[in-house]
Amino acid sequence: MSGFARAGDFMKKADIEKVKARKENPYLISLIENLRKDKKPIWQKVAYELSKPRRKKVEVNVSKLEQYCADGSQIVVPGKVLGAGRITRKLIVGAFAFSESARKAIESAGGKAISIEALYKNNQNGKDITIIV
Repeated sequence: MSGFARAGDFMKKADIEKVKARKENPYLISLIENLRKDKKPIWQKVAYELSKPRRKKVEVNVSKLEQYCADGSQIVVPGKVLGAGRITRKLIVGAFAFSESARKAIESAGGKAISIEALYKNNQNGKDITIIV
């Protein structure tokens, strides 16, 4: 079996109802629904990761972004970006949340710290975007 999933494999309609029952943040529910409507596999995967329980949420340090991403890359983190470590690369990072130190580190390196929604609006086809989990 390959490591790639088809667009419909991540979330079914019944799963969205479970997410609505479990989540209280209206912005998060709306974001998951909007990403779920898009049939591109990258946005389906982001919606799936965002719908996970809080204890399984993604948390990524800026040092991981520095380690795995090339200069000028567009990155999506379906969770929170934390400020531990250094970053010298100019990246466009879309995440659900940023710590204050992470936002400051990314912007001081010449990059942008934006919401997943803004990244989605700028690049709906998902081309040249890397998911970091």
